[in-house]
Amino acid sequence: MYAMPSWNVHIAHVERLLADAESCTSVICDRDAFVLGNLVPDVYVGYMVPDVSHKIEYKLTHFADPLFIPAPDASLFYRKYVRDHEKNDVVLGAWCHLLCDHYYNLRTTEYIARIGVQPGDLTRQRKQADFALYGHTLDISLVPRLTDAVLEQCRAFEQYELDPDDMRRAVKAAADIVRDNQAHHIEDIPQYDLLNEEFFASTAREVDDALREALACYACDKDASHLGVAPS
Repeated sequence: MYAMPSWNVHIAHVERLLADAESCTSVICDRDAFVLGNLVPDVYVGYMVPDVSHKIEYKLTHFADPLFIPAPDASLFYRKYVRDHEKNDVVLGAWCHLLCDHYYNLRTTEYIARIGVQPGDLTRQRKQADFALYGHTLDISLVPRLTDAVLEQCRAFEQYELDPDDMRRAVKAAADIVRDNQAHHIEDIPQYDLLNEEFFASTAREVDDALREALACYACDKDASHLGVAPS
């Protein structure tokens, strides 16, 4: 299992983004397609959605080598599938997913190095446990509807084929995550093991800012390839 933010984290960022009318009113036409797109990169990795029809290598879905804590090359995805391409809300959502993963994992890697913790399976497990706690502090309720219009945008997704039945499975998995978050919501600040409250607060703000900047650039046809560049 790769060390990535879970869907509760992605959904929380999408809800905040969609609540900011200035960020998305002129960009996102189909909100259900955009929300689903924010889940798409994880669908075929093999652990978020049970019983998908097939799996796709992580390095192909996320533009990152499956290292200890990989930071996806969201900039490469943007250049290949967003810039100079026909508008597609699923694609925009997938771009936002990779931006989110990029900044959370980049900052995690920097944080671990700064406090002198060595990478490895135990550190990965500690990191994932902290992200699981953090995810349950978030208030989320949004689940995409799989309408005919959304499926049409899925068919136009260029990176790889999005099977309609797999998209239905993804929507069900997202609904289960939202229900679990609501049933096991954490009100207080958790006792994190590796990371801390300030890490999550500052990184969440950075991700929110990056997503707003990405959509603002897209809205005015300004190049956004500076966002989410893979670390050298």
